[in-house]
Amino acid sequence: MEFEADAGFAEHLDAIDPLSEFRDRFMIPTVDGESVVYLVGNSLGLQPRTAPQILNEEMKLWAEKGVAGHFDQRRPWVDYHTQPGVSMASLVGARPAEVVLMNTLTVNLHLLMISFYQPTANRHKILIEDRAFPSDHFAVESQIAQRGFDPATSLATVHPRPGEDTLHTADILDAINELGPELALVLLPGIQYYTGQVLAMSEIVAAAHGVGARVGFDLAHAIGNVEMSLHDWGVDFAAWCTYKYLNAGPGAIAGAFVHERHLSADLPRLQGWWGHELVSRFEMETEFRPEPSADAWSVSNAPILSMAPIVASMEIFDEVGMPALREKSRLQSGYMDYLLGVRLPGKVESITPIHPEERGCQLSLRVIVDDIDGRQVYERLQASNVACDWRYPAVVRVAPTPLYNTFSDIYRFVEILDEIVGT
Repeated sequence: MEFEADAGFAEHLDAIDPLSEFRDRFMIPTVDGESVVYLVGNSLGLQPRTAPQILNEEMKLWAEKGVAGHFDQRRPWVDYHTQPGVSMASLVGARPAEVVLMNTLTVNLHLLMISFYQPTANRHKILIEDRAFPSDHFAVESQIAQRGFDPATSLATVHPRPGEDTLHTADILDAINELGPELALVLLPGIQYYTGQVLAMSEIVAAAHGVGARVGFDLAHAIGNVEMSLHDWGVDFAAWCTYKYLNAGPGAIAGAFVHERHLSADLPRLQGWWGHELVSRFEMETEFRPEPSADAWSVSNAPILSMAPIVASMEIFDEVGMPALREKSRLQSGYMDYLLGVRLPGKVESITPIHPEERGCQLSLRVIVDDIDGRQVYERLQASNVACDWRYPAVVRVAPTPLYNTFSDIYRFVEILDEIVGT
């Protein structure tokens, strides 16, 4: 599509947008009666309008039925987590039995690494990115130390080339091959949180398996953002939060994936009652028989009141589908690139890859004007009714989210940014 730089063209794109109706399914924040230009769904997605209704349904069920709410209801609590889990499996390209909703992201990474990081004297290294999200870095270091190894020698990293911001797939594959027989686990993001780069997950899996290592992904910034095929790629495990692009609310219950080839394997895991097979769970025996699915990694029953917003969000995703979301997302990010190039050349640069398959919704922008600091730009954007975020050391992250952001949002953001740094 040939873009144009005036506000009327943004309005035209909104008028022909086949997903425009979905914006009204969300609560758009306002300040003094004016809608916020909300470009921070990569940190916290907006509330689906039906979330309070679904939550109230569970509250009403609790009030009227008490413990009977666990069984024979529209959404029985005993397997409440499996219902949105089926929808979530489709978002990551998994089979329903491979996905479970439980805990929070970092807790799930710990639980999964107990199963999939099994170091030996010779094979004990974990490969992560040099600028991994701190929580992932901390989790890996602690897992290494818990197994009696030293992170100084067992933690390996891959990093961008000098003067660059993003990772080269070739460098990741070279690092995997160089570590070879010492490599126990590769743990990388599906999308890098700082730059917005989509990593070549299928190639990484093939390379790691080629040297005998296992592979896990942190999909916090990938799920609901880009299409994935975890099952077909052969990913060993993955974990994600649900409060970003999945719009499930602050601190919402997270998700996890375990490939079906591992579901019947005798893997070490932390065991709990809710991981025991459902058919005999209430016989109250103490011989653990794992549920033949990713549910085997559950340790406790689902927090129903916290999961209700996930049900609301998954209903919307089921209706829209990831292909349509990705089509609009590519158009939105291309439109933002265009406007930045027309209005702010040489003043703002995107460090997010330009190729559509190497990025999702998020663009990470660096201000390169001498007399204004990027942090100041972020603060002035916030004061101008633009919700975005700042990540040290030097980027403003913006994420036009196709479910609820308009092309006019993008136009307005670039117009405000131009007012701040363009003069």
